[in-house]
Amino acid sequence: MTKEDKLVDYLKWTTAELHQTRQRLQELEADRREPVAIVAMACRLPGGVRTPEQLWELVADGRDAIGDFPADRGWDAAEDRVGPGAGGFLDDVAGFDAGFFRVDEREAVAMEPLQRILLELAWEVTENAGIDPRALRGTPTGVYVGATCHDYAATLDRVPEDLVEHLGGGTTGSLASGRVAFALGLEGPAVTLDTACSSSLVAVHLASQALRQGECPLALAGGGTVMSTTHLLRAYARQGGVAADGRCKSFAAGADGMGVAEGVGLLLLERLSDARRNGHPVLGLVRGSAVNQDGATYGLSAPNGPSQQQVIRQALATAGLTPDEVDAVEGHGTGTPIGDAIELQALLATYGRQRPADRPLRLGSLKSNTGHTQGAGGVAGIIKMVQAMRHGVLPPTLHVDQPTPLADWRSGRVSLLTSALPWPAGERPRRAGISSFGVSGTNAHLVLEEPPAAPAAGPAAPAPTGTVAWPVSGRDEPALRAQAGALAAYVAAGPDLDPVAVAWSLGATRSAFEHRAVVVGRDRDELLAGVRAL
Repeated sequence: MTKEDKLVDYLKWTTAELHQTRQRLQELEADRREPVAIVAMACRLPGGVRTPEQLWELVADGRDAIGDFPADRGWDAAEDRVGPGAGGFLDDVAGFDAGFFRVDEREAVAMEPLQRILLELAWEVTENAGIDPRALRGTPTGVYVGATCHDYAATLDRVPEDLVEHLGGGTTGSLASGRVAFALGLEGPAVTLDTACSSSLVAVHLASQALRQGECPLALAGGGTVMSTTHLLRAYARQGGVAADGRCKSFAAGADGMGVAEGVGLLLLERLSDARRNGHPVLGLVRGSAVNQDGATYGLSAPNGPSQQQVIRQALATAGLTPDEVDAVEGHGTGTPIGDAIELQALLATYGRQRPADRPLRLGSLKSNTGHTQGAGGVAGIIKMVQAMRHGVLPPTLHVDQPTPLADWRSGRVSLLTSALPWPAGERPRRAGISSFGVSGTNAHLVLEEPPAAPAAGPAAPAPTGTVAWPVSGRDEPALRAQAGALAAYVAAGPDLDPVAVAWSLGATRSAFEHRAVVVGRDRDELLAGVRAL
């Protein structure tokens, strides 16, 4: 072989190597930008909200979930410096089925309520995706949880001797994610974080990054806050930061402080390509997200407008979008006059510029319905906006006498949602920004997008005729009856549900436990009557 031939061969090899390297770099860039699919959602929020569907009913009806102090926690609204004695609270935080999760009764008592609720939601959100939770055992599924307000141990003036050994794990933040991983047998990353009010949105951001980088194929992400004492309420009230009536008047002239609340939410996330391949539902897409910090401001807990602008721009850049391609923002909107004004100016300076006059950014806040759910604020906002996309409606923000005069509304095109507006599908996907700003100074912003149309299905099989069977199960008889009650409520709320599709879901996507029953019938009404009887 001549020198010229060797040179030609070398150049061919080098060219092929360069082509493969360029192709691999393009694949890596595509992976980094691939949207993350929200394949299931679950929540516990004020107003008796226990499902994403119930949350949508709350906001679509324009209802307020603020109520009196819970009666089962030993709180006294008349105590000095507790504030208005009203807020957004969860029902029955002690109602945990320890036996279902194979948790010793003493250990369950020593667990803070947030850990118990996260276990319930982890099971629910997995089943909501059509996955038997037990099928995830041994998989590298990740858990990313934002957990705040670890005050449960403060309720125990004297710890009973038989609880001492369990109290450490029951009140340790790391166990909020670790216990979920243990209960489901998950072997991916398990991370608990606390950035105060932005915790759950930061958790979703980190989980989305982990999915894109291939650290896990599935991830549970979210978090929340459950208050066992009035310590936080007292602190906020002493600082003058609590609304007189316990309600967040987000971005309103009459804003007089935040309404303190609690809540928990979890999402099940998966890369879009994986969700499609695995046949999982796609409810919405995390198109991009970003996190940053306020840095040195004029006060430790003071918000920083330029930092908020920057995190919004970073999230848009990650999503590959311009501001005018986003229709609405679910704002932080705690109802503190200065905080809301700073946030609004950041929105006017980013989303509000260079928009058509007939397409202002629509701004709202779930906190006007539920109060400020603290660590759950970000994930609750995601669930609200996923539901808004699915229903094609932007729900109203409550308690707005008029928009706050503390911001220059003329500097950009931003419109406060004081009444419901249609949100129809258009030529491009519907999109919404979600903001969460922690008192820690950690800011998070996420760009949510409606999912693409599902691939066309083949010809529909002829509908079966005759008897349909609905299987129901539970670990014990009360659980079995409770499952039947939940099924009855679900079917009653969906008059268009196909009985055969329900039968398939119950048989193929739900766990089968020791106590079982089967309801049979020829149509929906007969089946529903049987479930109610059970």
